[in-house]
Amino acid sequence: MKITIINGPNLNLLGRREPEKYGTVTFESFLLSLKERYPLINFDYFQSNIEGELVGRIQEAGFSADGIILNPGGYTHTSVAIGDAVSSVAAPVVEVHITNIQAREEFRHESLVGRFCAGSILGFGLDGYRLAVEALIAKAKGKQNL
Repeated sequence: MKITIINGPNLNLLGRREPEKYGTVTFESFLLSLKERYPLINFDYFQSNIEGELVGRIQEAGFSADGIILNPGGYTHTSVAIGDAVSSVAAPVVEVHITNIQAREEFRHESLVGRFCAGSILGFGLDGYRLAVEALIAKAKGKQNL
């Protein structure tokens, strides 16, 4: 099974950025723990602060991966293009947010991406990515209609 994880803007700063909201673990370190926990899964990871690069990677992975875990960061609330990319691909996409966007500033309450995703996981910190992996595994085994 191949899962592509795509992180959007400012997520390259995990471990240093607002540790009270995002924790002190870098994503690269967390990804190593995911790979150890799920040795049979081939993880592909991509992060960009550039909207068009995220769209391109969604399109690429959307026809080659078994699933995509997407944290669009701030583009969640502004990017029609990322939402369109998600709606255009064959692979199921799970939207993940480290914080609970519903409990934050009002402008963060709407996701222009989530409506095209198989599901959304909000507010469980980095563990949200693990939960998304579990959802994609269940989907692949036919146990869940994502």
